[in-house]
Amino acid sequence: MPNPDAPAPGRASRAEAGRAELDHLRTLFVQTPATLVGYALGAAVVVWLFWSLAPRPLMLGWLGAMALLWLLRLAHYLRFVRHLRVDDATLGRWRTSWQALVLLNGALWGLAGWLFWGLGAPYQRLGLILVLYSYCVSSVQLLGTQPRVFVGFISVVFAPVIVRIASDSGETGHVQLAVIATILFLSTVLMVRTYGSALGMVIALKARTEELAERLRVQIGVADEARRAAEAASRAKTQFFAAASHDLRQPLHAMGLFAEALRQRSHDPEVASLVNSINESVDALEGLFSELLDITRIDTGGVEVHAQPLRMKELFARLRLQFEPIAFEKGLLLAFRGEQHVAQADPVLLERVLRNLVSNAIRYTDDGGVLVSCRRRTERTGARLLVQVWDSGIGIAEAGLPRIFDEFYQVHSQRPLEAHQRKGLGLGLAIVKRLAALMEAPLAVRSRIGRGTVFSIVVPVGRAPRTIDMPAGGSTKAPLGLTLQGRLIVVVEDEAAVREGLVVLLQAWGAAVAAFDTVEALEAWLASERAQAPDLLLVDYRLPGARTGIDALVAARARWRERRLPAIVITGSSLAGHEDEAVTHDYHLLIKPVLPNKLRAMIAFKLGVR
Repeated sequence: MPNPDAPAPGRASRAEAGRAELDHLRTLFVQTPATLVGYALGAAVVVWLFWSLAPRPLMLGWLGAMALLWLLRLAHYLRFVRHLRVDDATLGRWRTSWQALVLLNGALWGLAGWLFWGLGAPYQRLGLILVLYSYCVSSVQLLGTQPRVFVGFISVVFAPVIVRIASDSGETGHVQLAVIATILFLSTVLMVRTYGSALGMVIALKARTEELAERLRVQIGVADEARRAAEAASRAKTQFFAAASHDLRQPLHAMGLFAEALRQRSHDPEVASLVNSINESVDALEGLFSELLDITRIDTGGVEVHAQPLRMKELFARLRLQFEPIAFEKGLLLAFRGEQHVAQADPVLLERVLRNLVSNAIRYTDDGGVLVSCRRRTERTGARLLVQVWDSGIGIAEAGLPRIFDEFYQVHSQRPLEAHQRKGLGLGLAIVKRLAALMEAPLAVRSRIGRGTVFSIVVPVGRAPRTIDMPAGGSTKAPLGLTLQGRLIVVVEDEAAVREGLVVLLQAWGAAVAAFDTVEALEAWLASERAQAPDLLLVDYRLPGARTGIDALVAARARWRERRLPAIVITGSSLAGHEDEAVTHDYHLLIKPVLPNKLRAMIAFKLGVR
């Protein structure tokens, strides 16, 4: 429905026309100096042509009137200059006086034609005609939007000359010359009509363009506001998922620790079965949190790529450490090939890609094994590294391959999937695809039902960094028989349930434990006489008082500078990007919730290489 408050189309167009006319009048005021210079030159030409021919009082009278009018127009212009921001009503009054001065100017030029036409030779009369006609032509541009004023101006300029020529019976061809002058007069009128129509269209288009530009500015402002609101909502969503993920991981982490402690204290097979079920549930929930948080951070632009030289040996060692216990429990062989290569890639993102691929491979493989390989190949663009994850699992039907990277899509099989194969939201491969796109690393997949699947990702070749090689872990069986008799482990964890669970579990494995809830409490212990050099530091990353686990490591290592204390840092963020800190401060990272078998493998690794 039309807006009742909006002006009627006729009134709106009249208002726009009036506004355009006032804008044009401002332009004419600005052009006044050039017009006055033109009038002065024209008057000089007339004086030069007829000074010796015209009666002196007549010439001086005309010249004085022209000078007076010239000064009035100059004063009119100076008043405009002093009041550039004058309101439209005042400018409308000035328009009337300006038009009167223009018509008086035209009348003086017409008077010159009447007074001086019969004097002198033909070239002088021709000069007079040219001067008068030039003012008529030049006024087309100045008065194109004011046709009445223009017609009045050229009428008072040309009409006296036409009448004077037609009445000059003493000249041969005076009638023909009067006819020519009349034709010039009419053609000039037609010229201004055409020019005025074109100028009107230009002004209308300009007004329409300004209106559209204003609407566009408004729409851009609305779009910017909506974009800012969407970005704020995305940031809030990411922060919510991060906070929720971290807070929910804590009780899950404690649950897994208490469950394992229960297993250590009870040899009842039913209790062991219940503990296994609890650990499987904790592992599944950890996967859900990681997937939700990762996909949210990627989609909201919260993940940046920082490519650097990456030893595949170090990356494979971390993957082996994380997945060997899982593969061992399923009776699968987990192998790595091509550890000697160096890639140029973001270590956090590439590891996250391979972690998802290896996790999927182990999940959907019940017999055989999983191979992670890296080999060099030459392309037209140069040398690249082909990193692949092979499995001998259930495979993917050809019809399902195009959809496996879609969100919430899970592989379907001709045979029922086990519970551990159905867990998850179906976001793992969607995350892999997004991270590969961020790294600009081509991703491909091949698969055969019942034979297995291979995922491939191509990354640039890098130069070997100057870092100390990290020794690979021992056998997969060693962690399962872990004993910590005679070992002292320092635990720094602010969550009471998690801290208690760690203490109970570590003591069940035979270790002595010194547990603290803050960095300040640890520092007080370090300064006391009771402090003993620990065999291992096990600290949470986020601690009270804006402190971190790094502060705890620095404090403990400063107390025993002669020993290089091994350390494990536990965090609730799966894409926090702690790898640079891990290299700088020499620690290994675990993501909450940490299942006991992963913790045992990591502790065995840290104590075995020291």
